[in-house]
Amino acid sequence: MISNYTYRRPDDKIKASVDWVVVALYFVMVFCGWFSIYAASYQYDHVLSIFDLSGRAGMQLVWIGISSVLAFVLLKLDSNLYDVFAYFVYAICILLLIVTIFVAKDIKGSRSWLVITDSIRLQPAEFAKFGVALAIAHFMSSYNFKLMTPKNLAVLSGMILLPLVLILLQKETGSALVYVAFILVLYREGLPGMVLIAGLCAVIFFVIGLKFSDVEVGMITQGEFISIILIILISACLVIAYKKDYASARNILLGAAAIFGLSYLISLFIPLDWGMIAIIAFAALLVYAIVMGIRTWNKSYLFVGVFAISSLLFVGSINYVFNDVMQPHQQMRIKVSLGMEDDLMGAGYNVNQSKIAIGSGGFTGKGFLNGTQTKLKYVPEQDTDFIFCTVGEEKGFVGSAVVLLLYLFLILRLFYLAERQRDAFGRVYGYSVASIFLFHLTINVGMVIGLTPVIGIPLPFFSYGGSSLLGFTILLFIFLRVDMTRKRR
Repeated sequence: MISNYTYRRPDDKIKASVDWVVVALYFVMVFCGWFSIYAASYQYDHVLSIFDLSGRAGMQLVWIGISSVLAFVLLKLDSNLYDVFAYFVYAICILLLIVTIFVAKDIKGSRSWLVITDSIRLQPAEFAKFGVALAIAHFMSSYNFKLMTPKNLAVLSGMILLPLVLILLQKETGSALVYVAFILVLYREGLPGMVLIAGLCAVIFFVIGLKFSDVEVGMITQGEFISIILIILISACLVIAYKKDYASARNILLGAAAIFGLSYLISLFIPLDWGMIAIIAFAALLVYAIVMGIRTWNKSYLFVGVFAISSLLFVGSINYVFNDVMQPHQQMRIKVSLGMEDDLMGAGYNVNQSKIAIGSGGFTGKGFLNGTQTKLKYVPEQDTDFIFCTVGEEKGFVGSAVVLLLYLFLILRLFYLAERQRDAFGRVYGYSVASIFLFHLTINVGMVIGLTPVIGIPLPFFSYGGSSLLGFTILLFIFLRVDMTRKRR
């Protein structure tokens, strides 16, 4: 496979070429994270210095030092190396993931850590992210590459799904779901917007189908009934979006309204199965789409029919997937997030305590080392996955908003840098980096405040952990090195 990069001079001056805005944001966030880790791990009865290597903050400082040296090395290397050795790096990452499945010890229910010493553990899943990003960037920058071909889509899907499956086998669901972020990269490179719409619809159908699954509406559940109505509405919108056919969209909606209206009048005299009525309305939509597709010989109508059928099959499989495929602890976390269960002493304990801690911070916070909820260890994992609750309690709404703005500036800056690249390799890799950071931020903060299920992924640069910090540093500074040579390509 021939890549379309051109030679980039290895003697580019870092001072003149590197994007110092991103570098500054990186170090500000890393050191804010360091202080937050010290605050989260601080103990009133056993006070340690922030530099004490026996404490979490001291060890994190060591990782910050290692990451800083590594960042400098990455900026000094010839940027061509990242393109040329992309597949080699990917292969090494996959090999490490496979080895981890068989040799890793069980730690808190997952087998995702390679234990080097008693105090040093590495998580290959954190490093596989930049390996996948490099590999797909190299593949998508090959000569005459076209995304929307069966072969290329199959190869890219395999590159992304292989590490995802291997990480799932390590029972590390949160780290595996991060690879969903690569959909944004593919969308930027030409993946139809319908894929994103389908993904959003799947989330909506899953939430509705599950949350209202306990109430029966005839032969189907209330969740399935609502989902079918949504499928009809979305199908009408798709007809407008893809064909600008307002008459057909109107006919779809009026047809469904007529079926439900007539059924309501009949139900005044005899009882009806409203689940069956909803299925009849869906069948009418499907027949109409097929007839319009055949009459006009336009595949857009058939596409609407395929979307409707696929959506119905997905809705029908929700209960099976939830009850028979997901683990009990995963089921409980989702139920707690959707408000279906409280379980304040079980699966909902972490989130409940986290929300109490953030709420107690008020507008300006309680001050550094003055957070009672975190100091008294009410919040589990408060220096790793739930580090944001420490920020909320000690710095309040103001501090939390500042941290979120820092992330916003960083992510927007990364998208800007990605767009200004002059070749596909730099652009694809840049979008991969920005998308991964966006996913981590959204899910982690959403998890801490109870908007998303607890899946256990770190907050970049804030959560304690060497593997996390090293992984994000490598991911970010490879892109900065590639960006340094954009003017010479």
